[in-house]
Amino acid sequence: MAISPSSSVRQARGALAQRLREIRLDAGLTARALALAAGWHESKCSRIEHVRTAPSEADIRLWCQVCGAGDQAADLIASLRAADSMYTEWRRLEVTGLRHLQESMVPLYERTARFRAYQSHVVPGLFQTPAYAAALLAAISAFRGVPDDSAKAADARLERSRVLYEQDRRFEVVLEEAVLRYQVGDAEVMAGQLGHLLSVTSMPWVSVGVIPFTIRERPMWTVEGFLMFDDARVDAELLSARVTVAQPREVAIYDRAFAALSAMAARGQEARALITTAITALG
Repeated sequence: MAISPSSSVRQARGALAQRLREIRLDAGLTARALALAAGWHESKCSRIEHVRTAPSEADIRLWCQVCGAGDQAADLIASLRAADSMYTEWRRLEVTGLRHLQESMVPLYERTARFRAYQSHVVPGLFQTPAYAAALLAAISAFRGVPDDSAKAADARLERSRVLYEQDRRFEVVLEEAVLRYQVGDAEVMAGQLGHLLSVTSMPWVSVGVIPFTIRERPMWTVEGFLMFDDARVDAELLSARVTVAQPREVAIYDRAFAALSAMAARGQEARALITTAITALG
């Protein structure tokens, strides 16, 4: 079961390239003739049509102008922007720091009724304590070289997490046991975070599963952390970018992956025992 969080982006960009090619053909122009009329290198049209080079908005306007299809430019530019929004580099999202990014997600969280999260490295944001969130966001700020507003960003993340206490929603979380062992912040911060996880497991509308280290012959391997919003959208966090998947076919792949990962997870008393053991190991 291959998961490619960027394939939706490739498909959207491919569809845009195909539409541009059709406009050129309808105008009766060769790729070389279009490039010549636009003042481009003769290979540029071919690179755009074969999705080797992404067109800019100015490229699209000029392409349509040369082909006598200026009325289609606005729609094509909207398609370009939609494709770009699927794969967004963190440097673009975090140029002024992390707080704004946390706040921008609030409307999506408020309209979601069912959350499903898988994490192999860190505790999901919805379940983070203030100290854990601040420590993690400070590390992210330092690594990415963005303004350190980690304290304010942590406050914004916690404000966003208020949906966790609204009982008309459902939360299903699957963690690799490694998440309980990777230390974010000092031992006190980590102990507080794990203690919070224990308390969350008692909420009837929350399901927390932990995949133990001892699972043998796993039917599903560890993948990038992802968060599912109902059955409409998946956000996957890569080191360099956030990938948004909204195509039903790809959302269904994440649904299958979550089900496979969930089937391996310990719950209830067994999950709480794994969390308690991790707290004890902190000393």
